[in-house]
Amino acid sequence: MILLNRLNGQPFALNPDLLERAESTPDTVITLVNGAKYVVAQSLDELAALVREHRAVILGQAQEAAEYAAAHGPRPVPTLVDDDTEATLLHLPERGQ
Repeated sequence: MILLNRLNGQPFALNPDLLERAESTPDTVITLVNGAKYVVAQSLDELAALVREHRAVILGQAQEAAEYAAAHGPRPVPTLVDDDTEATLLHLPERGQ
């Protein structure tokens, strides 16, 4: 998600994968793939930079995951045992640990 501001300063988060187009009229108007339109305080250049930064983070995380998998194998997925034995869950650390 990228954080944007409406013209009144109210912040909101937008999924940049839903962007169809953006234009400056002179306000920046964003049109989503479903036809919804938003007028935002950010300039067209600022919006483009936010989308580029968001996608760079996603690509960086994908690269890190690929490097981890190459070194250690794929990360385990939480599973349940389907028979009558005790169900086993993969323990995942709490956020921030």
